[in-house]
Amino acid sequence: MKKMPLTALLLSCLSLLSACTSAPHAEAAQTDASMTFVIVRHAEKVPDGSKDPPLTDAGHARAQALAKRLSSMPVIAVYTTPFQRTRQTATPTAQEHGLPLIEYDAKLPASEFAAQLKQRHAGQTVLVVGHSNTVPDIAAALCSCDVAPMSEAEYDRLMTVRIDASGRAALDVARQ
Repeated sequence: MKKMPLTALLLSCLSLLSACTSAPHAEAAQTDASMTFVIVRHAEKVPDGSKDPPLTDAGHARAQALAKRLSSMPVIAVYTTPFQRTRQTATPTAQEHGLPLIEYDAKLPASEFAAQLKQRHAGQTVLVVGHSNTVPDIAAALCSCDVAPMSEAEYDRLMTVRIDASGRAALDVARQ
């Protein structure tokens, strides 16, 4: 049997050790990512009786205030339904961060939409703009917790769901 030079033996051992230690760290970096979801109802809408009303002046002001509030957060995606009131609410934040609006189907079950968000946005911060009859369910599905229903007259609830690296979720409810 031929003897391996000491230098070659050490390099082989270091190479094996490096391969063993780097793989779990790379995997951990992908799975240990915390995420933040900011969920709001669209801002005040014009009561014109149509199915797709625009925002009022107060609604546009609220949308601008939301963008300012989220300007220091590393928002990486902005989701809206196809209605102009959600799009108008989300647009200032999307522009602030240089992002396109991503359309989602408000009829999609909240649990399915939440699962998609978690899968797509590990380690990221996301804004979701929806409707009074959908955003409480989306927040509840993201945090696996109870969320109070939202009345048709409520426009100022800002729900933030933070999911830590171990998967524990916390819901914070504030007013805009």
